[in-house]
Amino acid sequence: MALRSKGLLLAAVVAASTFGSGAAWAAQCGNNAGGFEAWKQQMTAEARSRGIGQRGLSALQGTRYATATIRADRGQKSFKYSLKKFMQVRGASTIASQGKRLKKQHAKLFANLEQRYGVPAGPLIAIWGMETAFGKFLGNSNLLSATATLAYDCRRSDFFTGHLMAALTLVDRGVISASTTGAKHGELGQTQFLPGSVLRYGADGDGNGRLDLVRSRADALASTANFLRAHGWRRGAGYQPGQANFGAIKGWNAASVYQQAIAIIAKQIDDG
Repeated sequence: MALRSKGLLLAAVVAASTFGSGAAWAAQCGNNAGGFEAWKQQMTAEARSRGIGQRGLSALQGTRYATATIRADRGQKSFKYSLKKFMQVRGASTIASQGKRLKKQHAKLFANLEQRYGVPAGPLIAIWGMETAFGKFLGNSNLLSATATLAYDCRRSDFFTGHLMAALTLVDRGVISASTTGAKHGELGQTQFLPGSVLRYGADGDGNGRLDLVRSRADALASTANFLRAHGWRRGAGYQPGQANFGAIKGWNAASVYQQAIAIIAKQIDDG
């Protein structure tokens, strides 16, 4: 699983406005496990001062340095492929064929989402398939440990510290728990949201009054549609490269091959 942008700049701005600027974090980052426990104590104090409650603080104290997360963060390769190779590796033809079936199977859900957010089924299904094979592979890493590890790691400490604070807020609110699992970069749910994006764009798609991006496909897809709308999606406009809505797809993921693949797969699904 590779790190997606998920609106990296916007998410960083959200984190900064909610929890203070990244430059204000005092906890000392590190490049190996050696300083993690000391950092954790410093970060717990900072989190408390920024309004994180006892449930979130206890969850932070229970985190462990995630070596597998660091290994994955250093080893991202697929985004360097050509578009053709990327689509082969990521199973684009299978996503498109299964996506057409899912569009028919859940026609009412996708019609409701398009009415509410203006986003058609194709891009939502393409993202859903690309991220988790339609909910089959959600990741088995402890979400808080993965996020805490990346917040501690000096490579992108400021960015992931904002997401860590968001994750602890979600724990306080009961949206996730200390044992919640996700992908190796701390992404959650059927379309793989980073914690700050869950906090900002999470939407109750099934109307049950709870947010569950893991077990509820409606919540996951509504949140994805909400994200795309917030990133400039225009109802009825095209989403291929050069068209009005391609920019919203760029907001979802910073990699050019990913953006193009989503647009191609989505068109295949929407064209039926």
